[in-house]
Amino acid sequence: MRAVRLSVVTAAAAAAALAAVTGCTEKGGSGSGDGAISVTATDDRCEVSKKEFPAGHIELDIENKGSKVTEVYVLFPDDRIVTERENIGPGTKQKVTAEVKAGDYTIACKPGMKGDGIRQAVKATGGKTAKRDPRLDAAVAAYRKYAQEQADTTLPLAKTFAEAVKSGDLEAAKKAYAPSRIGWERTEPVAESFGDIDPKVDVRADGLEAGQEFTGWHRLEKSLWEDKKITAEDKTLADQLITDLTDWQKRVGKAEITPTSMANGAKELLDEVATGKVTGEEERYSHTDLVDFKANVEGAEQSYELLEPVAKENDAALVTELDKRFAALNTLLDKYRADKNSYDFTSYDKVGEADRKQLSDAVNALAEPLSKLAAAVVK
Repeated sequence: MRAVRLSVVTAAAAAAALAAVTGCTEKGGSGSGDGAISVTATDDRCEVSKKEFPAGHIELDIENKGSKVTEVYVLFPDDRIVTERENIGPGTKQKVTAEVKAGDYTIACKPGMKGDGIRQAVKATGGKTAKRDPRLDAAVAAYRKYAQEQADTTLPLAKTFAEAVKSGDLEAAKKAYAPSRIGWERTEPVAESFGDIDPKVDVRADGLEAGQEFTGWHRLEKSLWEDKKITAEDKTLADQLITDLTDWQKRVGKAEITPTSMANGAKELLDEVATGKVTGEEERYSHTDLVDFKANVEGAEQSYELLEPVAKENDAALVTELDKRFAALNTLLDKYRADKNSYDFTSYDKVGEADRKQLSDAVNALAEPLSKLAAAVVK
């Protein structure tokens, strides 16, 4: 999971926050070519070229002119995520394609990837959108089923982990920890889209916002591997983890899923790998990063495979490149496990710097063409 999250606020609070923000302005002009919406992020401003635009497929042309790494979000009024792009470095540009219905939204820039961000209220107008290819409707339905299956599978595995914690069995809890996270890691963008669940179950110590309590998987991971003991508080936290994951399981079916959110989610999963797993920051106590790594790749590949028939018609060269890059990354990951059908991966603290760089290079080689998938499915 990424280090920080947007906090969840009500629609009324969001409106109040918008009124209080003075650094978020509408930029003059009509945006970049083909009706795209230009988003210019700096350390204290979030300039958006259009406050109103037709509903349907939109493209954000994002440029970070600040000195800090930033993130850009399109949000529903209740802070659920429509789409996002993380880790936009200073002086770099990104393109994001999304699908929106008529209604009110917020574009938020988060310089330094902290807090609620600098926000701009925008509106998608009109009630008609272009008819969607029925194959994309089928892809969305299949992915929705996949996301629910992952949540359904995760809950009993998480309960096994929680029961081991509650019984005080350190070794059993360690053994159950990584398997309990696989389904979550495969579909993390869906879980993150709700805004309030992820900070409770998957936050890292360095990702805590002011006043936020450290809870969830990584808080328990710290107890098991670094503190090497299970406390009464940990047993309470284990129960809370199951409560929060049960909430996730019940809400997955209500997630807003579109072909572009699937494609963007695949890219987000690769970003998760690049910024958390390859660096060893995600599982800093247990060193089970390669389990998360593989699950992230599997989730990205699932979205891609469902969208591939339409993408191939629109951009055959892109599909060829993605097939090649997915295969190369999966082959590389297989080096770190004895059985290709298991999740018994090498402890990441045993993976040297040269090997980590090789993994990082393979992730980046896939992430670049994967960022173009959303545009390919809506051509």
